[in-house]
Amino acid sequence: MKISGFTFIRNAVKYDYPIVEAIHSIMPLCDEVVVAVGASEDETYELIKSIDNKKIRIIDTEWNDEMREGGRVLAVETDKAYNAISNDTDWAFYIQGDEVIHEQYLPIVRRAMEKHIDDERVDGLLFKYLHFYGSYDYVGTASNWYKHEIRVLRNNAEFYSYRDAQGFRKGNNEKLQVKSIDAYIYHYGWVKPPEAMQRKIVNFNKLWHDDEWIGENIEKVALFDYSSNISELALFKGDHPDVMKQRINNLNWEFAHDISFNKRSIKDRAKGLAKSLLGLDFEYKNYKLID
Repeated sequence: MKISGFTFIRNAVKYDYPIVEAIHSIMPLCDEVVVAVGASEDETYELIKSIDNKKIRIIDTEWNDEMREGGRVLAVETDKAYNAISNDTDWAFYIQGDEVIHEQYLPIVRRAMEKHIDDERVDGLLFKYLHFYGSYDYVGTASNWYKHEIRVLRNNAEFYSYRDAQGFRKGNNEKLQVKSIDAYIYHYGWVKPPEAMQRKIVNFNKLWHDDEWIGENIEKVALFDYSSNISELALFKGDHPDVMKQRINNLNWEFAHDISFNKRSIKDRAKGLAKSLLGLDFEYKNYKLID
């Protein structure tokens, strides 16, 4: 069984992406890791090159900055990395530049790969998510945080990254058939120094909107205000992946939130009641679960 990892990145230093940690987290499972490195304004290429591992294979890419609708360029860059994995790959492990898998889940992932390798019904594996916010001590619990995504898929020429690279589709816009596994992806996209977070907010919105929208809707400030953007948080009581420990120790800003002051939206309260009383699930599902 051959396993390839794949990811894409640009301006990782400027926007403080834990891309090195992301790559290291999937490395023990992978025979190779393809990294699509976009032409950057910082030392991103040197950063990836500094990962001293023969499994790494870098491909140079150019982002189309005119593609400013729905984050489509992120899917295009994902496809460049996915299409570059070795032809004899069985499973491909996708990790984004701000995602890390805890080492405790790697055996679970491998067992699932082995179990389903000959079951052609299974297009991929579905992971659970923890979204950290503000600091490494809090996770988002509001309904706007996505709860599941496909992060392992077969090597199949019909598969492609969907919309803004959050998931995958096949053929004529058909959802992938997946097996859910008891493994979490830790998403650190909302844990950055406030100045780096604000730079990321401005840059990221440029992938969706034109300059006029940016000027009207993105506040011109130097530091991102985590406190003003809180919806609902919970204290994280677990431990972080080993590859993240040094980054966590280097945290140099403060963020604290009294969870007793969480303000659950009317929408989330209604969804919670509908689920508990009627069994209704409103989660967006970009996949088909199979038994």
